[in-house]
Amino acid sequence: MALALPWIFIFASKSKQQLISGVAFTTIGVFSCGYIALNEAVLSDQYGFISGWEQFIIASLLILITLEMARRAIGWPLPIIASFFIIYGLFGQHIPGEFGHAGIPINSFLGTLIITEGGLWGTLTGVSVSIVAVFVIFGAILNAGEAGKGFMNIAVAAAGRLKGGAAKVSVLASALFGSISGSASANVASTGMVTLPTMQKLGYPRQVAGAVEAVASTGGQIMPPLMGAGAFVMVELTGIPYEQIILAALLPAMLYFWTVWVGVNQYAEKYNLRPYTADMLPTRWVVFKTALFFFVPFSILLTFMFSGYTPQFAAAIAIFSAVFLLLIGLDFRFDLNRALKRIVNASLFSGKQVAMIASIILCASLIVGVLGITGLGIKITSSILSISGGNLWLALLLTALACIVLGMEVPTTAAYVICVSVAGPALIDLGLEPLTVHLFVFWFALLSTITPPVCGGVFIAATMVGENWFKVALSAMALGLGLYIVPLAMVRHQSLIQLDKQPLESIITALQLAVGLLLLGKGLIGIKWSITRLTLMSIAIVIMFGFNVSNYF
Repeated sequence: MALALPWIFIFASKSKQQLISGVAFTTIGVFSCGYIALNEAVLSDQYGFISGWEQFIIASLLILITLEMARRAIGWPLPIIASFFIIYGLFGQHIPGEFGHAGIPINSFLGTLIITEGGLWGTLTGVSVSIVAVFVIFGAILNAGEAGKGFMNIAVAAAGRLKGGAAKVSVLASALFGSISGSASANVASTGMVTLPTMQKLGYPRQVAGAVEAVASTGGQIMPPLMGAGAFVMVELTGIPYEQIILAALLPAMLYFWTVWVGVNQYAEKYNLRPYTADMLPTRWVVFKTALFFFVPFSILLTFMFSGYTPQFAAAIAIFSAVFLLLIGLDFRFDLNRALKRIVNASLFSGKQVAMIASIILCASLIVGVLGITGLGIKITSSILSISGGNLWLALLLTALACIVLGMEVPTTAAYVICVSVAGPALIDLGLEPLTVHLFVFWFALLSTITPPVCGGVFIAATMVGENWFKVALSAMALGLGLYIVPLAMVRHQSLIQLDKQPLESIITALQLAVGLLLLGKGLIGIKWSITRLTLMSIAIVIMFGFNVSNYF
């Protein structure tokens, strides 16, 4: 927290007033963090109960600084939600009925949030420091060198000549880049800088171009091996090894991108979307060289990871290889000055990203802490079980709605953490495996990136192409069909996420579902763009999928 504070409050200041207040917040925050660290031995003997006015002030300041830190980093919604939870913890005893609590002494409440591992310094903060930050640095260093061009060249070489090639390049590039960044917004901004102008140059409708980029970029957060901060938080919350989680997520992620690919094909037929022209395609030698810069660090990462080493150790070794590759360019010549510039850029980018993740995680930790202190999480879990009447699918629907609503207001990782904290135990009590529950919640937390009224990925893409965001959102929802369907398939057929245990059955299930998604994707895109003259073929496809889907769900 102390290291992240200057990035948020000083380096990201946009005015003199923000800078002055930022310096004050940073100074107070660093002093408070230092007090906690230096007095750790004494504080641990207080068993979560603060004593003395100075500890009371420090605890209060740390909470306020955490809320302001999140506000400056990502806006108002998350700190407002966290504030409501804190107010509930302080005054919830005045709420009548089941959702009130017996009352918590303020010294105990603040002590649990600030001294013990039940609040700011809990599991989420620990995993963001020990694992997430390492992978953020890895992704930043990869993107700073030739590897950043590598994934785009690979995508262009693989799909550029196909009909609708520019859109398909966006799908492949976003899948590859997403495996590095794990952030939908960063994916849209990065790959979109290349793919969106290309699609517009080739005459693609702006709403289609924006939708393709938003939907493809959203898939980056579910694409192994990185999957954003969510995968690492999942490791800590479930106790399941990281390698098992990324294997479980692989087939569902591929199904998602398959659905997007099918949708792009439909749009290509409808609008006669052109492929890349010959002069826009990279040569095979350039593709091969840039691909090496991309595949070497990734191969090292996966080799060490699946050889029994921890993910963070594997990432650290891969970082060293990526730093070495920054020393050379496509000409394979050493250039120290160029390497230093790349390292500076990678360091600045990773610092900003780690600070933003810290802001989200610290604020979310306050919410999780209040849920534990007050028992509110257990009460919400009991309510879900009661309302659903023991019906798993009704409980899943309630959970999905909560994920979507919460995901509209807060970042995906925070939405996932909060939803899985309150709804996860209920779904597990109804018979689902913990990994299934966590993947289900994580996927539905992603829906807000393409689903109105608040759809961050769509807003960014729509702005970049200069189109009405709602038009882009409608196209994105049709393209992103897999994001709505695949999580349900994980629940209905859990073999889909058991690639490590039942590889043959997992692949067969994925292939069957791929056929169903193909039919539904064709039907939905057909209905969407031919609503006034709906063809018998579109009706037949939807009916076929209706019969087909009964086998899966």
